[in-house]
Amino acid sequence: MNLQQDRIASTCERLGLHRMAVEWNGLAQDAARKEVSYADFLEQLLAIENGARLERQRDTLMKLATLPNIKTLEQYDFGFASGAPRAQIQELASLTFIERAENIVFLGPSGVGKSHLAQALAYRAVMAGIKTRFITAADLMLQLATARKQERLREYFNRAVIGPRLLIIDEIGYLPFGREEANLLFNVVAKRYERGSIILTSNLAFAQWSSAFADDKTLTAALLDRLLHHAHIVQIAGESYRLKDKRKAGQANKRAKAD
Repeated sequence: MNLQQDRIASTCERLGLHRMAVEWNGLAQDAARKEVSYADFLEQLLAIENGARLERQRDTLMKLATLPNIKTLEQYDFGFASGAPRAQIQELASLTFIERAENIVFLGPSGVGKSHLAQALAYRAVMAGIKTRFITAADLMLQLATARKQERLREYFNRAVIGPRLLIIDEIGYLPFGREEANLLFNVVAKRYERGSIILTSNLAFAQWSSAFADDKTLTAALLDRLLHHAHIVQIAGESYRLKDKRKAGQANKRAKAD
């Protein structure tokens, strides 16, 4: 490498143009060989650096999202989940609900793909450069309780509750909350009201939510009032994917024994 190449590489590194520092020389040689214009060469170089920055940003956002798995809408079996409102879900996939700080509530029995759809929308948001966080209701309560004991509740709210533009809380109602936990969840919804989007999944109809929140009907009504004011309700009916797979395995075993 000559002195000019050293200076260019050094300047790129100082400016934080890390991919450009690596790629510019090869791209310049290719441009000279093909007699590409200076403007086209510069545009290609900037596109490479921009693509690398977007990739790093998505990697960072993916870590912050704490998704348990990578799920996509394309993987969701609408053929089996005939009770899922496909047109509504595809419309939500545009992510315009995030721009309007609207919420989504997925309701339905266990195993119909509520968590899959929530994770798929979260993944799509991350790919769009939107700060997102996924957490189960049980883990959220545990983290909130820990932060309160450590006198870090305000800090936790600012970072983990208010910070993300999209917050996904999975499995509301699977485990009942005590009164203090119910109050904490109410505060989560209240803090994000008209400020950021929430996606919730639950196996309970709204009329049953108070049973999960220490039988406090007043608090539950206040929570639902804020949650549903700007919300899309996605009701999913049907059989469980997991039971479907077990039934298939059972049928296969029966056929094998019969043979």
